[in-house]
Amino acid sequence: MEKIKEPSPCPVTATIALIGGRWKTIILYILSTHTRRFGEIAVRMPTISRKVLTEQLKELEGDGLISRKQYKEIPPRVEYSLTELGKSLSPILNDMAAWGMQRVLDQQ
Repeated sequence: MEKIKEPSPCPVTATIALIGGRWKTIILYILSTHTRRFGEIAVRMPTISRKVLTEQLKELEGDGLISRKQYKEIPPRVEYSLTELGKSLSPILNDMAAWGMQRVLDQQ
């Protein structure tokens, strides 16, 4: 059963409703530079199960952040890419990556 997202008066809450959770931001970041196939995304996220990745991709597509293009080939080929709405998150994702490099990864 899909949960109903109610509009929030808080802009941060509204944003987190779309991109929050453990995996969505990472998926969006992976797609921010290239269109990718399912397996290419999965390889970059080795700790996510295929089932959860599929669910997260469906949610992101349903929210209009990514698009899914299926080709009529054998074997079947499906590619995922950011929509214009998803691309509008790229500056934020890049800032998060830069922050992580400076603050978190340097402490290891």
